[in-house]
Amino acid sequence: MRIVMELTLGGWIMLNIKIIDYGIGNLLSVIRAFEYLDVRAELAKVPEELKYADAIILPGVGAFEKGMQGLVNSGFYETIIEYAKKGLPIMGICLGMQMLMDESYEFGVHKGLGLIPGKVVPIQSTTIDGEQHKIPHIGWNELILPEQKVEEWDKTILSGLTQRNSVYFIHSYTAMPIESRYRLADTLYGGRRLSAVIRNGNIYGCQFHPEKSGQVGIDILSNFINIAKK
Repeated sequence: MRIVMELTLGGWIMLNIKIIDYGIGNLLSVIRAFEYLDVRAELAKVPEELKYADAIILPGVGAFEKGMQGLVNSGFYETIIEYAKKGLPIMGICLGMQMLMDESYEFGVHKGLGLIPGKVVPIQSTTIDGEQHKIPHIGWNELILPEQKVEEWDKTILSGLTQRNSVYFIHSYTAMPIESRYRLADTLYGGRRLSAVIRNGNIYGCQFHPEKSGQVGIDILSNFINIAKK
């Protein structure tokens, strides 16, 4: 039976949150964001360290193929899939979000973790008016509800947030879930909708970097911590 301690020790909230270290990702900034929230998030360098984790973070920057090779070579690939089957919280960040999908079309076709149905495709190089715009999509942009979606963000990692809160993006590819129910939030770039947050149960993906998104990002990580406590 999984038991989460609600007590604190020396100001720390006692949760076992693991950040997967597979050789790719801005790990220090993620660790510091959790420290700001008085939560000790530690690196998992081998799959066995996920065994008693209350939640895991899958960070990542760079190319999809290299990221997946890192997960396979380090032994985390199968372990993450088994962890997800237990219904425990997972958050993928940037490339980590994209690797939650079935496959990516970045420099070929590459298999992902298959935890959220869909694919990863290039951001279109033109706006909806046909004008060229900058790729990658870099900078602050607003979160909005996906099309034809009326439910609010209560009881998710976006709980307490409102539309038009801004977060920090840097990416050239975008996740396209096969069904709208997997899209929790979008953003607009060049008038086109891009997935900003995706979800399948307790599996979440943020295309932006919450650890670099100021108070909004801190609130998102805090919501993830609350989900991990349950």
